[in-house]
Amino acid sequence: MFGGQDESILFFLLTTFNLLHWIPDSLDAWVNYPGLELWKFLNLLIFLICAFCLHRRFGRPVREALQARGQRIKHELARAKQERDQALAKLAEVEARFASLDAEISRIKERAKLEGEAERERINLATEEEVSRIREQAKREIESAGKATRHELRRFAAAESVRLAEEILRLEIGSDDDARLTSKSVQELGRISA
Repeated sequence: MFGGQDESILFFLLTTFNLLHWIPDSLDAWVNYPGLELWKFLNLLIFLICAFCLHRRFGRPVREALQARGQRIKHELARAKQERDQALAKLAEVEARFASLDAEISRIKERAKLEGEAERERINLATEEEVSRIREQAKREIESAGKATRHELRRFAAAESVRLAEEILRLEIGSDDDARLTSKSVQELGRISA
């Protein structure tokens, strides 16, 4: 797991730690002086050496990972700033539209009112034209019906006159008058044909 140099350093530390157990009791007062115990310094030295070995072994990938993560964070921050700027621009645009919304609403209302009045005027003109056209058509139909009725009335009056005349003639002309009129008609026809 460790390289050759790392193994030798680790061996040295373990050997040093084992040798501390063999320190004679006469040096115990110096090694375990209150506040300056030698074992604390040796533990610190062992920790620092292990940390250094671990750093040499795994430091580069960790450093590269941290640098890559830092670059991603910078990129994300730049993108977030760009998105924030775009959002602020859109917000300013929306606020400007809201500010002009009242004026736009009044323009739309005015335009709708004018269009409504124009449409009302157009409908009134169209209605008047339609009424005029219907009146003209009704007038023509009445005149046509009047002519047909007058013609029918004349025909009826003629038929009734003929019928009444025939009836009067039947009542007032006797058989003698009828014979005399017939001979007179025959004589007139003879003169016409001769």
